Amino acid sequence: MILTQTTAFLVDAYRELNARKMFWITLGLSLLVVAIMGCFGVNDKGLTFLGWTFNNDILNARLIPPEKFYIFVFANLGVPIWLTWAATVLALISTASIFPDFIQGGAIELTLCRPIGRVRLFFTKFACGLLFVALQVFVFSLACFIVIGIRGKSWVPDLFLAVPIVLLFFTYLFSFCVLVGLVTRSTLASILFTCLFWLALFVLNTTDGIFVSQRAAKEIAVERAERTIEVRTRGAERMRQRLIDAGQPLPAKDAWPEGAQSELEAISLPLLNARKELAEASESRDNWVKYSGWVFLAKTVLPKTSETIALLDRAILTDKDRELFSPPGADDEPAPGDEEAGSGRRRGPQMGDPAVTRRAEKIIRQRSQWWITGTSAAFAGVLLAIGAWIFARRDF
Repeated sequence: MILTQTTAFLVDAYRELNARKMFWITLGLSLLVVAIMGCFGVNDKGLTFLGWTFNNDILNARLIPPEKFYIFVFANLGVPIWLTWAATVLALISTASIFPDFIQGGAIELTLCRPIGRVRLFFTKFACGLLFVALQVFVFSLACFIVIGIRGKSWVPDLFLAVPIVLLFFTYLFSFCVLVGLVTRSTLASILFTCLFWLALFVLNTTDGIFVSQRAAKEIAVERAERTIEVRTRGAERMRQRLIDAGQPLPAKDAWPEGAQSELEAISLPLLNARKELAEASESRDNWVKYSGWVFLAKTVLPKTSETIALLDRAILTDKDRELFSPPGADDEPAPGDEEAGSGRRRGPQMGDPAVTRRAEKIIRQRSQWWITGTSAAFAGVLLAIGAWIFARRDF
């Protein structure tokens, strides 16, 4: 009986989605995006689009296998840009009215006359909203699976991991949208506040990325300063030995330069400067570690939308695959000409440097998948529990 009722609600939800123009518009746009993706490709010379070839020394089939190119586009452009931005907005517009219309249009009175619990009714209606996204993502993934199989000569079933991952991502937003809809009984308010909530998550995630990049830059600066000190310490020791061999006096302690803590630093000014740079870099690194820790704590109690979508990239692209798309020279060694003009001091690594970008990505990718999905799902679960309680207790 319970299963029959629930199935009937889901079938009704599908019929309702089928009758909505937005569902078919979104589906058509998804297929159009896949078709455009399929028009691009790589050959030995560079990128291709339909019959045209655009020479490229980095993106070409000699360096990047075609199947890896399409998988990368799917995981880093198709899903993050289309499914989790444009298609999600359209999905919110289509599903935000489910609860406000249900509790305002008189349909709820007819439904509650049937022998069905309010909590089960609430979660059944919520599942109906997820059905919209599930169908869209499945069709998009299936189309990409076919395109990559034909164009890239590689059949990758892992592409269908996009369905549960994007569905989990949408659950974070839809649970918030449903709660606002129950409280305000307004579709417009649901969409507006959900978009503001989504924007706040985006700002927090952007802040996290900036802070992690700053932390990575300072960590690299500390490592470079330590390597510099090793080299200059050996040079200072040789200089000291030459002074001793020549019978020249070593600098008296009261004649040491300001800040010198050892005889070697008194002998070698470059070594003294390197130790000062290390102290400054270490202090700055510790500060950024602390700041990024505060942002990490804030993210722990909120949904991780961007990192949830990034799980797809982790699943279908290995670190070796990602290196194919990394900028050249992305290492932790200082670049030639990395000295500040006229100062003799090395210019520290900056945000956007390949080494910093790679280190920051490594820090973020090391975050536990259970932390990303578990804490985010817990947040959505709390919102759904509150929504179910309101739905069960309120007199409509």
